[in-house]
Amino acid sequence: EGGASGDVACDHYHRFREDVEIMAHLGMQAYRFSISWSRLIPDGQGEVNEVAVKFYSDLIDALLAKGITPWVTLYHWDLPSALEQEFGGWLGPKSRVTAAFGRFARACFERFGG
Repeated sequence: EGGASGDVACDHYHRFREDVEIMAHLGMQAYRFSISWSRLIPDGQGEVNEVAVKFYSDLIDALLAKGITPWVTLYHWDLPSALEQEFGGWLGPKSRVTAAFGRFARACFERFGG
């Protein structure tokens, strides 16, 4: 009714600047969020999605500008489905999934610092 649905949820992706303003107003000193592996490297191993890099970089910069420390989680239950389909994901050959995760982690540290 009235066009409301759960399709968009909180829409942090489009409203992060407003969210950061609210955090600052509340006096938050830190914010924990996850960098989605599926968003950053959609197929799990290939090219980095630069649109995703810009989103996370802008979020981190907005937090720092308000004196809020970003606490980043690299893995929060979002294994790219391509890795599950290709070799069984975490249950597949450990060398494959750890190499793919290592690439994801390196991409994060190279682009967002560490």
